[in-house]
Amino acid sequence: MEFEVNRQDYRDTRTVDSSPAKLAPGQIRLAVERFALTANNVTYAVAGDMLDYWGFFPTEAPWGRIPAMGLGSVVESAHPDIETGGRFFGFYPMSTEVVITAEPKGDAFTDVGVHRANHAAVYTDFSDVAADIMFRDDRVDEFLLLRGLFMTSFLADDYLGDHGFYDASQTLVTSASSKTSICLAACLARRGHRSVGLTSARNRAFVEGLGLYDEVIVYEEIDQLDPKAASGLVDMAGSDTVRSGVHAHFGEALRFSLTVGVTHWEDPASGGTELPGPSPKFFFAPAQIAKRSQEWGAAELTRRIAAAWHELLNDTDRWLTVVHRFGPQETAAVYHDLLEGRSDPSMGFVASMLGGALR
Repeated sequence: MEFEVNRQDYRDTRTVDSSPAKLAPGQIRLAVERFALTANNVTYAVAGDMLDYWGFFPTEAPWGRIPAMGLGSVVESAHPDIETGGRFFGFYPMSTEVVITAEPKGDAFTDVGVHRANHAAVYTDFSDVAADIMFRDDRVDEFLLLRGLFMTSFLADDYLGDHGFYDASQTLVTSASSKTSICLAACLARRGHRSVGLTSARNRAFVEGLGLYDEVIVYEEIDQLDPKAASGLVDMAGSDTVRSGVHAHFGEALRFSLTVGVTHWEDPASGGTELPGPSPKFFFAPAQIAKRSQEWGAAELTRRIAAAWHELLNDTDRWLTVVHRFGPQETAAVYHDLLEGRSDPSMGFVASMLGGALR
């Protein structure tokens, strides 16, 4: 069973019953236990053609399968070095199962299918959670909801810190209630860098209650900020209106403009060459992973990420409520709420295309 989205109309979705394919040599079948659904999945759809997220799990046009952070187990293997069983974290389709062409890698395996050949390892690897220092049995759902988003935020914070925040004394973060933004705010607070959360009036109280941002304003209050303050922008919203407003207000005082997400997908930001101040730059997390892995070594990079991660994880009970959803109808309902911006930011949705309780 597959949940699919029309690539030309993100509101148009369907569920497809699929017959189990016979495995070719080197392939494995994974049963998808559960997956996280967040605003980040909307970004995957909107940026699907630009970053080839639609290519992860190909299907017939015009339909696409949005990848999601999930857990699965090997239920059938045609690879001599990969056994059945285990529990593996990685990018999965919103499905009941997936077949991949696998190759062992360290504690787990990687998808070496032709359609994923051009993607960074972070998008193609499936890791054994039993060997993952970031995984905790008492925080399974939080792990799915936040691990990938936290990695992006940690690396964005690290990238900016590596460049001295381009001499900015404060960083504005749009879509401040989104989970990626919350993770970034935690990283900025840990570093001691001043952050300003930009959000909607509806979500202002929630964002203020997080206690992670030094200041919280609604989008209509951008003009109340000091226009001479050396500032930077991390844009999770991808809204042309918001981004243009920030650039116009700060002008040359805006030292950087980093695009990370596209939660405001119906007001897409333009190319940006006509904006005052710096040209917007799209942040590509795998590039920073490669840089730090070379400079620090993979083990040290993992250690630093894990230390910051567990600090965040220990604080999630204060602001995050996990909600489980089962079956294609409930999965579709959550997706549409996220797409339309209707979801409560305090809730984190973990779904399964199957019915029944999650272990």
